[in-house]
Amino acid sequence: METLLAYEVWLRLSAFLGLLALFLSWEGLAPKRERERTRRERWMSNSGIIIIDSIALRLVFPTAAIGAALWAAEVQFGLLYLIPNLPAWLHVLVAILILDFAIWLQHLSFHHVPWLWRLHRMHHSDVDVDVTTAVRFHPLEMLLSMLIKMGVVVIFGAPAVAVLLFEVLLNGTSLFNHSNIRLPQKADDVLRWFLVTPDMHRIHHSWHKEETNSNFGFNLPWWDKLFKTYRSDPKDGHRGMVLGLHEFREPARNRLHALLLQPLSNTAPSSRSEIAAVKGSDTEKMKANSKENS
Repeated sequence: METLLAYEVWLRLSAFLGLLALFLSWEGLAPKRERERTRRERWMSNSGIIIIDSIALRLVFPTAAIGAALWAAEVQFGLLYLIPNLPAWLHVLVAILILDFAIWLQHLSFHHVPWLWRLHRMHHSDVDVDVTTAVRFHPLEMLLSMLIKMGVVVIFGAPAVAVLLFEVLLNGTSLFNHSNIRLPQKADDVLRWFLVTPDMHRIHHSWHKEETNSNFGFNLPWWDKLFKTYRSDPKDGHRGMVLGLHEFREPARNRLHALLLQPLSNTAPSSRSEIAAVKGSDTEKMKANSKENS
């Protein structure tokens, strides 16, 4: 465990870069959907966001959630430390489950509390969903999310190793389930019993509000099934569905400076020409969907 913590930064970075390369390659070889925008057009903005997020988190929270966990362990603060003779492995496992539920609950809140949605909607305004969408979160949302996570870590007394393993696992599964990759249907059916799959999470990025407000899990699918927010398939089919938000479809609204200012932007619908173009493409996708389901 001490070794894991000693190599924390390298473990995070190697896992992130390795999985990023894997899913980028997979997307190129076996994509699930055709892209609406070019990679260059979207990736410049999404890459800029992750750089800004990383700098902001390191400046504001230098030790982040692991620092909070180390402090809680030093003073034995937190609900899990009140359980006598709790085995270390069980302490870690329970803490990971608690953190995963907390992230699910936070995600649900960011959809239903208006001022939190203004921060989170930047993630949903991507008109394509691929591995880079997994890192497309507003810096203010990232800072607030870290603050919430640190609070959960301290309140429950999550050990530092559990926090590290959870964050590596969460980053990996987020890259996976945002990827525009094609999985065999049987494999998807089996995986989604214990892991959020790309087909499951893609529904969450639909422009239909009732689908956007479903499948909130990033890692485990159990919370959505338990609390009745699970949706198995999009009504327009995976190739026919439209991704993103009605309000932010123009390319200008998805450039880096516009994304950073998006929480302050009004929610006026996109131009009529843009909406008409999207609806036209939606008709074509519906035809593709009929072929997909035949």
